[in-house]
Amino acid sequence: MTVPAEHGTPGGPISEGDPSEPVSGGAPAPEAAPAAKSKAGRNLPAAIGVGVGLGVALILILVYVPLVWIGVVAVAMAVATWEVTKRLREAGISAPRIPLLAGGQAILWLGWPFGPVGVLSAFAGTVLVCMVWRLFDHGLKATPQNFLRDTAITVFVASWIPLLASFAVLMVLQDDGAGRVLCLMIGVVCSDVGGYAAGVLFGKHPMVPAISPKKSWEGFFGSLLFCVIGSLLTVTLILDENSMIGVLLGVVLVITATLGDLIESQVKRELRIKDMGTLLPGHGGIMDRLDSLLPSAFVTWLVLTVLV
Repeated sequence: MTVPAEHGTPGGPISEGDPSEPVSGGAPAPEAAPAAKSKAGRNLPAAIGVGVGLGVALILILVYVPLVWIGVVAVAMAVATWEVTKRLREAGISAPRIPLLAGGQAILWLGWPFGPVGVLSAFAGTVLVCMVWRLFDHGLKATPQNFLRDTAITVFVASWIPLLASFAVLMVLQDDGAGRVLCLMIGVVCSDVGGYAAGVLFGKHPMVPAISPKKSWEGFFGSLLFCVIGSLLTVTLILDENSMIGVLLGVVLVITATLGDLIESQVKRELRIKDMGTLLPGHGGIMDRLDSLLPSAFVTWLVLTVLV
């Protein structure tokens, strides 16, 4: 839905997981086929086209049939979970896919009738089932291998994807729910656009080069400026609330969106991959577009629930 969120430098940044960039602990990956790319390492026209199309579709859903949002989130999280578990399996990590997919749907859908209690109960049940599944997935007579590592990563995936996404479901069920979700989406889009523009045009000082070499402080402050303005406008115009709530929301959204990007960047570096998937041209996989949205869904729900 958005243009690439990564912050570049004017000298031609190396994109996150770019085939020409040596990933920590290994040799460079084979060179990818040439394609028309921006300085941030993405096919910018394709990324913009996909982002605008998804954005318009989501706005129409939220305005006219807001409860369909729950189904949209559920489908997106199923695809994201599939992408991540596939990549983990390619790296030799056995994360139980079936209970993660089924449990993820329970986490999201039980938030509709039961609220946070339903979400928490489904999450706890998913974790328990995944532990038992991994314990006996090779039969009763086989000794589990890497049980602690695999179950810890499985719990991480369940927390990272469906649990954080459940707050986007909880938001749409509140009063002015569609407006609250729009505040989330517009804020994250503004953060992405501001960071991309400022990073490409002015970026010179890397933030955390060991994790994401092309993220710059200039890009971060571009995200901050755009996101605060966007959140201020959405909170005042859509929710008709105090502008200071919008300023606060914008600040925390920039922080969580940036940290979400960095978390996925580190996961991809450890897995030695460029993208989680290939479903969205110019963006990668579904999970590659959700990295900043997932933690931002939680903080948006928290800020708006407490202050609005």
